[in-house]
Amino acid sequence: MYRRTFLRRVGAASVGAAAVTGAASGHPTPTDDGTARTPAGTPTGRDTLGTLDLPGAHELVTSPDGHTAYVATGTGVAVVDVTTPTNPRLITHRTDLLADSAEGPMEEVQDLALLGERLLVTGPAHPAEGAHGLVVFDVTDRQSLDRVGGYEVDTVVHNCDFDGRYAYLTANSREGNPLLVVDTETEREAGTWSLFDADEAWRDVPGTLRPLHDVWVHGDRAYLAYWDAGTWILDVSDPVDVSLVSRVRGRDPAALADVESPSVERSEPPGNDHFVTVNEDATLLGVGSESWDLDDDGSGGPSGIELFDVTDETAPESVATIGPPPTSDPTPGGVLTTAHNFELTDGRCYAAWYNGGVTVHDVRDPASPREVFAWRDSETTSFWTAQRGTGCFLAANTNANAGSEVAPGVYTFPDPRLGASTDETDSATGGGVPIVGAAGDGFGVAAALAAVGLVAWRLRR
Repeated sequence: MYRRTFLRRVGAASVGAAAVTGAASGHPTPTDDGTARTPAGTPTGRDTLGTLDLPGAHELVTSPDGHTAYVATGTGVAVVDVTTPTNPRLITHRTDLLADSAEGPMEEVQDLALLGERLLVTGPAHPAEGAHGLVVFDVTDRQSLDRVGGYEVDTVVHNCDFDGRYAYLTANSREGNPLLVVDTETEREAGTWSLFDADEAWRDVPGTLRPLHDVWVHGDRAYLAYWDAGTWILDVSDPVDVSLVSRVRGRDPAALADVESPSVERSEPPGNDHFVTVNEDATLLGVGSESWDLDDDGSGGPSGIELFDVTDETAPESVATIGPPPTSDPTPGGVLTTAHNFELTDGRCYAAWYNGGVTVHDVRDPASPREVFAWRDSETTSFWTAQRGTGCFLAANTNANAGSEVAPGVYTFPDPRLGASTDETDSATGGGVPIVGAAGDGFGVAAALAAVGLVAWRLRR
């Protein structure tokens, strides 16, 4: 019934063969050649550039110039200066969001989104006391965030995205677990869309198998991760009249309606579409799955990141899967190394894997992802997301789904070059000098190479 086999696990391991193995220590020791290694002797890439303790850290997004990180902290939003990657610095921390609500301030703030000079912050991510809704800040002056809008809703908001005017919210407290679109300028609801709009048969599927876990907006398209129901592409050119474009993956409602144990099914593969995003020109789509092995019997997770060619968005085609880092205990209370949030940009996939650390893959040839950086410390880190900055990439360390020994905060890492060969990439990764990001020539060269790689890949296919 579950279509889970030992071969699935072997396949995932082979795809992720470049990932680190073994248990990392709190302070990996360098080998004779200067490469940091775990006690088991497995390469883990360069050490961190810098860290900042930040209680409650969850989602993190970076400014267009890569110098600022905005971090959801559970109680609000923090602004972090990463102009000097070796010394990330807290600028300000805004709390008591929607404090003027009759319900009290917003809690469980775990997600946010940035477009230009507008920052969207939402919550609560889970059922909680306090206001439910969103706040919009003008971040022109990062020293003092200026609230320019707010709106209360009747649902938890686990994840969101923003196009500068319209907020796209996961509204799982409502019937059908819909996408809710809010006009932040008029402070009114604009439109909704749920699986029920695609097929009434979804009403027969247990709600736990079809929550809307994540939404990503690019141009006039919205990409929805609907857990075991798969990933869907919507036309949001008119937010009042959202329409379906195509479905990327997922099982049929009839099959899910017959599942005997929804609690098991929603926790183990296949399915579990958790996070979705696209690259700059929306031709490459990534779907990350979050899963575990409930009984540690080899039938379950962890899961990885599947890449799709969506050049023709009406006919998405799977091209590769980035496998998860290995784990000594794949159960929910063990060493979690399943996919969480990630970014596709400039020919790279920056990914967070909870206790599995962070990785960077070269995806200029999406059919052959190549790991160019990996770092993990399973005892003291549990990463929520990885995002590119300037001269580095950043990751949010969280103690959500991790032990109390994990201290939340922001980590910065060297951004690996994408050379023409593995040797060149390895040299850049271990050489000790982070590349210049969006503000430097390194970004332009890498972007050009990424574009050439994508064109070559499509021509070959």
